[in-house]
Amino acid sequence: MKGTVLICCFFSLLQLQATAEEEGGDDFISVLRDRSHIDETLRLATEEKAGDYAAALERLRKIYHTSIRPMEQAYKYNELRQHEISDGEITSKPMVLFLGPWSVGKSSMINYLLGMNDSPYQLYTGAEPTTSEFTVIMHGEKIRSVEGIVMAADSSRSFSPLEKFGQTFLEKLIGIEMPHKLLERVTFVDTPGIIENRKQQERGYPFNDVCQWFIDRADLIFVVFDPTKLDVGLELEMLFRQLKGRESQIRIILNKADNLATQDLMRVYGALFWSLAPLINVTEPPRVYVSSFWPYDYAPDTSRELFKREEISLLEDLNQVIENRMENKIAFIRQHGIRVRIHGLLVDRYVQTFKEKMSYFSDPELVFKEIVDDPDKFYIFKSILAKTNVSKFDLPNRDAYRDFFGVNPITNFKPLTAQCSYMGGCLLEKIERAITNELPALLSSINSGKQPGLSSCEATGCGEKPKNRYRKN
Repeated sequence: MKGTVLICCFFSLLQLQATAEEEGGDDFISVLRDRSHIDETLRLATEEKAGDYAAALERLRKIYHTSIRPMEQAYKYNELRQHEISDGEITSKPMVLFLGPWSVGKSSMINYLLGMNDSPYQLYTGAEPTTSEFTVIMHGEKIRSVEGIVMAADSSRSFSPLEKFGQTFLEKLIGIEMPHKLLERVTFVDTPGIIENRKQQERGYPFNDVCQWFIDRADLIFVVFDPTKLDVGLELEMLFRQLKGRESQIRIILNKADNLATQDLMRVYGALFWSLAPLINVTEPPRVYVSSFWPYDYAPDTSRELFKREEISLLEDLNQVIENRMENKIAFIRQHGIRVRIHGLLVDRYVQTFKEKMSYFSDPELVFKEIVDDPDKFYIFKSILAKTNVSKFDLPNRDAYRDFFGVNPITNFKPLTAQCSYMGGCLLEKIERAITNELPALLSSINSGKQPGLSSCEATGCGEKPKNRYRKN
C-alpha cells in the first residue's frame, strides 16, 4: 500500500512539472532559488591580488626546497609518513572535500554552488547510488573532462602521488575543468557515497587509503547526511577514525532538511549527534549546518529563513578558508617541517645509540633489534624531549620505527653531526631556521600586506662558514 502511494505521488509530481512547463516556462523556472547571495558572500565579483600570492608561494617553495626537503630526503621521511610534498601541492588551491553516505546530496550541493544545473557538465544525481568516481572539479580555461591517468601524469598538478593506488583507481578518478570565479580560488572533490553493505575489496582499489590521501590534503571537509537515513555502519565508523586530528576542518551538513517538519527535524538533529558522539571524541563538536543545498526553492511550510541563514553561514565559513589559504599553506608547511625535524632527531638518536652499544664482538643485528624493540630502555624518545623543545604529543608512534628500520637499515644513515657542508650548511640548523624564523616571517609579511622578499642570506650570499653546534670539540 505504501509503495502504491509513493508511486502515485511521484507520478503526480511529474504531471505537475509537465503541466507547469506546458502552461508557461516562466512559472516553472520561478521555483528556482535565488543564487545572488552565493556570489555576494563569497565575494566572487572582487578581483584578487594574484601577484602577492604568487610571490609568497614562490618564497614558500624556496624555503621548503632549501631548508626542509634536504632533511626529508636524507632520513627518508616519506617512507615513514607516506606524504611527499610536491610543488603542485604547495601551489595548489584550497581543497574542499565532500564525504558521506550515498544519495545524501553531495553532488547536488556542488552543482548548486557552481551553478552547474542543467549544464552539460553537471554532476549526475539521483535517488540511487550515482557517483562511483572521485571527481575533482577545478578551474580551467574551457569546460572539459580530464582522465585520471592524465591528472596523475601531470607533474604541475598536485595529484601525481595518486599513482601509487594503481591503475584501477585512476580509472575511477576524473577531473572536470571549467572557467568559474569560485574555482579560481578553490577546488571541489566529490567522493563515492559510502554503502555499508559493500566490502572494500569489491571496489578494486583501497577506498579508505584514497580517502585518507584526500583527507590529509583537504582544507575543509563537508560530511553530508540525509535526515531520513542516519544509519552509522562500519564504513562510516572507519571514515571518522580517519578524520581523527582533523576535527577543526570538519563541517557536518544535515542536507534536505526541508523534507521534514520542524518538530521532526529537531528529533533528527538530536539523533544525528547521538549517532556521531562515539565517533567524534572532542570537547567541542564540529559545526552542523541544517539546510537544503540544491537549486530549487524550499518546500512550503518549512523554516526557510533558518535554512537561508544556515546556508549563508556555511558560505562565510567557505570564504574564510579561501581568504586564509596562504596562511594555512604556510602553517601546513611549517607543521610538516616540524615533523621532518622530529624524525631526523629520532633517527639521529637511534644511530648514536647503535654506535655506542656496538663493540668489536657484537652482532649488529642483535644489538639493533634490542634497541628498536625497546627504545625506552635506551631513552631514545625521552632524550629528544629532554634536549629539544619537542612536545611529547608530536612524537610519532614507536612501533612505526620498527617497520621503518626493517626497510631502511640503520647503517644507511649518518648522524646529524655529519650532515653539514661548507657551502650548504647543516641540515638541522637550516630546518630549525625555517621553522623558527623564515616561515613565521613569511606569515607576518602576508598578514601585514608586505611583499615577501628574499632573506638577507639569499640577497648577499652569506658566504661565512656554517657553525655546527652538534660537533664535539
